[in-house]
Amino acid sequence: MAPTPSVHGAASLAPIPIAKPFLDTAEADAARDAVLSGWLSQGQQVAAFEREFAAMTGAKYGCAVSNCTTALHLALLAVGVGQGDEVITSSHSFIATANSIRYCGAKPIFVDIDPATYNLDPLCVAEAITPSTRAILTIHQMGMPCDLTSLLAVANQHGVPLIEDAACASGSQIAIDGDWEFVGRPRGTAACFSFHPRKVITTGEGGMVTTSDPEIDSKLRLWRQHGMNVPDTVRHSSPQVIFEDYVSVGFNYRMTDIQAAIGRKQLERLPTIVARRRAIASRYAELLGDVDGLTLPFEPEWARSNWQSYCVRLPDRVDQKTVMQSLLDQGIATRRGIMCSHREAPYAGEERRHSLRQSELAQDHSILLPIYAQMTEDDQARVADALKAELGYGRAA
Repeated sequence: MAPTPSVHGAASLAPIPIAKPFLDTAEADAARDAVLSGWLSQGQQVAAFEREFAAMTGAKYGCAVSNCTTALHLALLAVGVGQGDEVITSSHSFIATANSIRYCGAKPIFVDIDPATYNLDPLCVAEAITPSTRAILTIHQMGMPCDLTSLLAVANQHGVPLIEDAACASGSQIAIDGDWEFVGRPRGTAACFSFHPRKVITTGEGGMVTTSDPEIDSKLRLWRQHGMNVPDTVRHSSPQVIFEDYVSVGFNYRMTDIQAAIGRKQLERLPTIVARRRAIASRYAELLGDVDGLTLPFEPEWARSNWQSYCVRLPDRVDQKTVMQSLLDQGIATRRGIMCSHREAPYAGEERRHSLRQSELAQDHSILLPIYAQMTEDDQARVADALKAELGYGRAA
């Protein structure tokens, strides 16, 4: 049977997704063992995953939770963010960043980004500090480390806690004072990670908060489990009857042992996955580096991204949605540039104190290209060729 013609007349090819989790029978077997153990909720697998993830980042503590949004919520509460406080952050981030501030009864103060890295501009952050500022919530956008050195200088100067939204940054590295370390040590008060399937490693859903502050860690562990002062793992393993108390209003923000078992296997793969993604990013740079008007991602000399996403800035004359639709017609999935929360209904009425021009331009003129560890060179060439053709590269204007 002859191959089915595509929209553009060529033989149909397998779709190229925007992302694909890297799992196999090792994760399936780990999940099976957790199921058959009889303990499905937060237990020994979670505890082991916490220790192993903290050790990878260099943090003293890791607290596993149900997702990164709950991680951000707990971290903000732990540094005292409450009703009427202000938290400086980026609008140019998935809406969960802003939502986590709202959950505390606080107000997100959106400031602009550095257009080269899509991360918070430290100068804009410094200008936004007021007596009402209770925290700075920075983002390692798309896995690219932010300028922590400059942001920490601002935070320390004003005595304001700094929390890292490291949702996309598992395995990313940053040079601090000349020494390379993994994102999540953390240098600020806490760092929050996501294990959603779009991320570099996944547990399906799930999150982690790393910190070096024992008081912060204790608060996180208490609040994630309903404010219960004695975990169920302790009660069930005790030879004596124990009655627990609920010493504060808490939440059900726990990770399951099934998720953690998968996460432990994913963590073993992390160096291989990051190395592969970095190689793919380098290949994209070779394939697309000579396209006039196309701006490729910028990696500062002090950063080593895990390349959770590969974001390119289209020429201003090009319509973002038209390019994306053309690629989709050819079986190639893309995503628009990272959203701006201030453009969404829950935040549209917020007071605007600062220009967000660079954030808006990034959303309107950037697209994310497919990137995942299993991606082949042929897949990349197909993506690059399709994008070049749509931009008119090699054709007369």
